[in-house]
Amino acid sequence: MMNRIKLVMGISLFTFATAASAVGTGVQAEPDWTLPVHDDKVFGQILFDRLEYQRDGNDEIALWDAQAWVGKDRKRLWIETEGETDLSSESGDIENFDVQYSYRLDPFWDIQTGVGIQSTFGSGPNNERYSAIIGLQGLAPYWFEVDTNLRVTDDGDASYDLEAEYDWLLTQRLILQGRGETLIAFSDVEEWGVGPGINNIGLGLRLRYEFSREFAPYIGVAYTRYLGNTKDLREREGEDVESSSFVAGVRWWF
Repeated sequence: MMNRIKLVMGISLFTFATAASAVGTGVQAEPDWTLPVHDDKVFGQILFDRLEYQRDGNDEIALWDAQAWVGKDRKRLWIETEGETDLSSESGDIENFDVQYSYRLDPFWDIQTGVGIQSTFGSGPNNERYSAIIGLQGLAPYWFEVDTNLRVTDDGDASYDLEAEYDWLLTQRLILQGRGETLIAFSDVEEWGVGPGINNIGLGLRLRYEFSREFAPYIGVAYTRYLGNTKDLREREGEDVESSSFVAGVRWWF
C-alpha cells in the first residue's frame, strides 16, 4: 500500500513538472516556448485632460490640454499638445506640441525624451521654434500627478516647466482637482515674451462629475500671475500680468 502511494505521488509530480515546462515556466523551459501570460501587447489612450472655456471679465479664452500614447508596458510613443485661443481678438498660441519616446522606469514614473514645437498664430506675427526635450512624468508620493520638462530650443534658449495635479474624491463620482504650474526660463527671449527667472505661477481648482470614467464635465476657477522680468515685458506691451477666470469644460478619454 505504501509503495502504491509513493508511485502515485511520483507520477503526479512528474506530470505537474512536465505541464509547467510545456508553457515555459519550468526550470528546464526553453526560451522560445509559449509563456502563460502574454504581456507584450500594444495598448493606447487619448486623453483630453482639459478642454475648456475661460472667462476673465470681457476676455474669453478657449483652452485645450491633451495627450495620447501608444505602446507596451515600458516603451511608448507619447504625444502632448497644450494651447489656447483668445476668442476676443482671434489670436492665440500653441504652448507645446511634443512628440516623445517614453520609458517606464518603475510602476509610477516614465522618463521621456523627444522634440517639441512652439508656435503662435492669429492677428499678430507668427513665430515658431523647436526644442529638444527631456522630461519626467508620474505619480509622486501622496498621489500628486507630476509632469516636468527641460527644454532647449534650436537657438540655445533653455527653460524648465512643471505641472502638478491632485484629486480629492468627495464621492465616487464628484472629484475636486487642484492644479499648479510654473515656468522657469534661463534665457531672455523678448519675441516670445519670456524673461529669465520664474515666469509665472498658475493655480486652479476644478470640480468635475464623472458620468463615467471616460467622460466628466467640470467647472472651476483659475488664477495666473506673471513675475519678474516676464512681468516687466508684459507691462511694456500693455498686457495683463494677473488674471482670475471662471472655467467650464470637460475631461474626456478613450
